Amino acid sequence: MTIRILLLNFAYADGGVFERKLFAKRARLDIFGPGIVPPLALAHAADGVCSYSPQYPVPLAPADYPKARIVIRSGVGYDNVDIAAWGKRGVPVCNVPDYGTSEVADHALALMLVLTRGTATYHDALRSDPVGGWKFGAAPVVRRLRGAVFGVLGLGRIGTAAALRARGFGMEIVFCDPHLPRGTEIALGFRRVESAAELASMSDVLSIHAPLSSETEGLVGKALLARAKPGLVLINTARGPIVDLEALHDALKSGRVGAAALDVMPREPPDPKLRLIRAWTRRETWLDGRFTMSPHAAFYSPASVEDLRRKTVETAIDLVATGTLANCVNAHLLTETRKPKRRTRP
Repeated sequence: MTIRILLLNFAYADGGVFERKLFAKRARLDIFGPGIVPPLALAHAADGVCSYSPQYPVPLAPADYPKARIVIRSGVGYDNVDIAAWGKRGVPVCNVPDYGTSEVADHALALMLVLTRGTATYHDALRSDPVGGWKFGAAPVVRRLRGAVFGVLGLGRIGTAAALRARGFGMEIVFCDPHLPRGTEIALGFRRVESAAELASMSDVLSIHAPLSSETEGLVGKALLARAKPGLVLINTARGPIVDLEALHDALKSGRVGAAALDVMPREPPDPKLRLIRAWTRRETWLDGRFTMSPHAAFYSPASVEDLRRKTVETAIDLVATGTLANCVNAHLLTETRKPKRRTRP
């Protein structure tokens, strides 16, 4: 029997040459670009569905994939996949959480250093004026990291990796994660607090590593930022909607937040009319050296992309071929009708 996998919302420049080379002997792959609806005949025949976009949903409805035994969201976040609808049909939805852990953790620390060591500020000043810009006091939020508190909002794979890196700088690690089992803090030697607001009130640097959910959307907003430790450096490499950009603008303008670095936005690319983005692009002096962005690039390296592409298809084929289920995010929603019965792996 030929395993048939649909690759949807696919946008890699090689058109799937990488996947076909790896899996030609194991499965037939049908590939469609972002937002393109596959023919119903192919949807009806698909054993598995892989969706590659964090924004576009899986086209068609779950009922249009009657043979599908698994859905893969090619990435960490799965907030654009209707996990309940698939679960009602007994179809597991899985993500790929372990492809870019090192890259995102490295990027979070790099953004912290850009601000707290002033590297981008010095670069811009010297490029504009190599003589007049030759002064160490140009960066407004440079500080000693040793002994400072590195707060982690969400201590999963990436949050833990970022925390361990920060500890290498001599920082004290404090975290908040209501979903993490008790005792984790003891094993890692970190300090645990019970709320995001408490975490913000004691952090010198607050790095966000939580998934987007109804609990976290807008969590870093006006109320939380009002309780932030004065001069807080905020880093977000998780999901854009977790941070309220209007509230962040006001907190930066007032000085309550010392600096912020964002790799993700509520809408990508960001709306240039947003007050924070407008102030930054206009180079308003109050924001100089206090804000930086990157284009949702924290996950990226050639190696991490290869891992992501391989693991996406591999996870789908493994379930169909052997019953091996990995990284299921809707296990609590699966009905018993078509729920996978065979072995699982972490």
